[in-house]
Amino acid sequence: MSENSTAGASTVDGPARPAVVWTAPPPRSPGFVQRYWPGPGRTAPPLAVAAIVLTAAVAAAGIPLDRPGIGWLGTGVVAALAVGVVARRPVSEPTRATRVWRWIWGSLTLVLLGVGTVRSAGWLFVLCVLTALVTGSLALGAGSTVAGLVRGAGAVPFAALRGLPWAVRGLAAIRRRDGVSPVRLALTILVSALLLAVFGALLASADAAFASLLDDVLPQVGAGTVSRWIFVGGSVGLGTLGATYLVLAPPQLDGARDRAGRRLRRIEWAVPVALLDLLFLAFVLVQLTVLFGGARHVLETAGLKYAEYARSGFWQLLVVTMLTLVVLGVAARWAPREGRVDRVLVRALLGALAGLTLVIVGSALHRMNVYQQEYGLTRLRVFVTVVEIWLGLVFVMVLLAGVTLAGAWLPRVIAVSAVLALLGLAAANPDRLIAERNIDRFQATGRLDLDYLRSLSPDAAPPMERLPKRERDCGLSRIAADLRDDPDDWRGFNVARLLARQQIAAESVVADCPTVQLLTNPGQP
Repeated sequence: MSENSTAGASTVDGPARPAVVWTAPPPRSPGFVQRYWPGPGRTAPPLAVAAIVLTAAVAAAGIPLDRPGIGWLGTGVVAALAVGVVARRPVSEPTRATRVWRWIWGSLTLVLLGVGTVRSAGWLFVLCVLTALVTGSLALGAGSTVAGLVRGAGAVPFAALRGLPWAVRGLAAIRRRDGVSPVRLALTILVSALLLAVFGALLASADAAFASLLDDVLPQVGAGTVSRWIFVGGSVGLGTLGATYLVLAPPQLDGARDRAGRRLRRIEWAVPVALLDLLFLAFVLVQLTVLFGGARHVLETAGLKYAEYARSGFWQLLVVTMLTLVVLGVAARWAPREGRVDRVLVRALLGALAGLTLVIVGSALHRMNVYQQEYGLTRLRVFVTVVEIWLGLVFVMVLLAGVTLAGAWLPRVIAVSAVLALLGLAAANPDRLIAERNIDRFQATGRLDLDYLRSLSPDAAPPMERLPKRERDCGLSRIAADLRDDPDDWRGFNVARLLARQQIAAESVVADCPTVQLLTNPGQP
């Protein structure tokens, strides 16, 4: 007789023992991922697998890793269309607000990738591509809170890792259904490539125009090219995998956003913010003295020249502006606002802090303007000026949210404004702007950092026509050499480089810098 077959059974060796009762363990509570993101199912549908393979192949053939070009935009358009087709069969129908924001973030992503078609500055396009990775992820899974936006910014890489078994099972299902083994597929690709290579070579040898077309369209195949294909195709394929996984079953990235957190007591937040307001007020009064006639006294006290005074303060004021934004966010999150007195304090203290910070932003911009007039423009100076202007806009939005005590719209609008600020920088054509301002300064003062001018991208070529021939040839020499030694194919087509080639050919620029004395006064970065 088994031990647990009868309750209280007698034995020879002793009294009856109670029966052993086995019970199932209690179910585990689902974690964040299972609770807010159950996923699209166990197996990827054939349409999603086709979208992943197609986008990876287009990216491998079309993206030029070493330069901005139209191939980036073309790959982005193909990826958007492929994911859009997959999105027509979601597990759950998205809301109207989700569709609207998906269009907003998706459009911004394509515009960012399109910058590489009209601007040739590599540093600018790197910023655009990195931002496009974030906005593309937000287009597929983004919340409306700060936490939801942060999760959405990294949603695609996480979804790619989570969806990898999902895609593998989808491939296995296609193979079982259609009977296509990996070996037969590889043989098909090999035979196709062999036929194209043989007949393409024969046709190219028969006609020079056709041979020239093939040279422009087809890359030179080598170990480096194959490695680039594998890296680009694999990276974009994983990104498309994450995108299809997200678009079929978007997660609830905001989580439990309606859960009220613990509020601070009135004295715990109001006293530090009030003291900070007083400190900012004292600083602002000094700045008003400098801006409206008291500069001589302040500079004599500080023992600095005006340009040195401007440079020494800008970076500190930029840090102050960013830290103040953090203080405002923390205080707005934890300050109580249930009573009338609490709401008045929130509006008064945080509003005063935001308003005083706007004056500090104006002071920082004034300092940078003075410094640029003295030492000229650089990429870093242009970039941080745009950042400071954007921060000023953010503080205006914070003031509006503080007046109404309704800031649910603020996180997404601030994120969109950051992307628009970057696109505004691209529209301003920073390398050309730097060249124009520095050449204006050269014509007025005779001072020019010609070596820095030579380091700019082909975007800066048109303003150099205004320089004397010797300085012009030197300024364009490095651009001319790069365009000559590294021509574009169809993937790297770029309007700025095309116009620079035409300008250099028309002006007969010698791709060598003559011996000239560089009239420099660059200052600090």
